[in-house]
Amino acid sequence: MSKMISRVENERVLVLEREFNAPRELVYSMFKEPEHLRFWWGPNGWDLPVCNIDFRPGGVWHYCMKCVDPSQGDFYGMESWGLGVYQAISEPESILYVDYFSDAEGTKNTEMPATDVTLSFIDLGGKTRLINRGEYVSAEALKTVMDMGMLEGITDTWDRLEKRLEELQNSSK
Repeated sequence: MSKMISRVENERVLVLEREFNAPRELVYSMFKEPEHLRFWWGPNGWDLPVCNIDFRPGGVWHYCMKCVDPSQGDFYGMESWGLGVYQAISEPESILYVDYFSDAEGTKNTEMPATDVTLSFIDLGGKTRLINRGEYVSAEALKTVMDMGMLEGITDTWDRLEKRLEELQNSSK
């Protein structure tokens, strides 16, 4: 399994990079199609029972992650809602969106930090380097999400993405 590389720039930008053994178009499609996201988005033990996507600039991605693993104690049964608002899309090179915490109705939670996300998909000739650049309003906002376990969560999520990519490629052979 490929290792994720992470670094903080300017105290408020978290950059995550990882190489996937899959063509860029396939990796890109995993981020725009609900039928793919449902299989891998979220940390281990969490499902995606709600995933609505209007994939266009100005469109919205509204989703719910739900903990379905009883071994996760107090998290079991917990729901975490999110709302992404697409800013720019350049298929298959990049996706820019603002990521918010939200509720089930899609109302943004202004008490929690939003993230300006740029996803870049770099073609490595049959493989893809994914770069996720998350910019926060302040160093404190970045610290808030890091303290919530965001880095562990995204590592789990990208591990699940890698497994899903392998499944899809093996099933098409």
